[in-house]
Amino acid sequence: MTDTTTLDIPGYKAGTWVLDPAHSEVTFSVRHMMISKVRGTFGMKSATIVAPENPLEATVEASVDVTSVDTKDEGRDQHLRSAEFFDTETYPTMDFRSTGVRLEDGDFLVDGDLTIRGITKPATFALDFGGFGTDPWGNYKAGATAKTVVNREDFGLTWNAALETGGVLVGKDVTIELDLQLALQA
Repeated sequence: MTDTTTLDIPGYKAGTWVLDPAHSEVTFSVRHMMISKVRGTFGMKSATIVAPENPLEATVEASVDVTSVDTKDEGRDQHLRSAEFFDTETYPTMDFRSTGVRLEDGDFLVDGDLTIRGITKPATFALDFGGFGTDPWGNYKAGATAKTVVNREDFGLTWNAALETGGVLVGKDVTIELDLQLALQA
């Protein structure tokens, strides 16, 4: 365990940080036909980081609006919202609650519970700080990217179709990336 005296995060301030949705985005990518990737976005509903003096004791809660899925193909998006995939009528959000923050080989990792389609599994997001700064209106902001890869089938997202040439239409591994901007609350 690393203590705060060995952590040097220029601009870090303890406090409660909340999502700036206008400057944040959730993207995902998954293999399609085993030859390319389909990419899409979700809208962020909320994100809160409670950051104590020791960054390794921070807590994170985030919620993503799964009903907002956008892959630039309305037919595919409707299929993703259906009971065959996300079942957004029953499970409109994807949620994450941290269980710990750690520093490993110089990289911040946020461990937690990820819930998709009502199924909760452990997930680890690699966190990359973008930095800190004050906007023109006096708000103190933080930027970060968090990334993980999950097996969609672990969350009950098992729909697929076999291809004539062998293989399947949709890959199992999904990369989820959050580009976040947060504001320190007064």
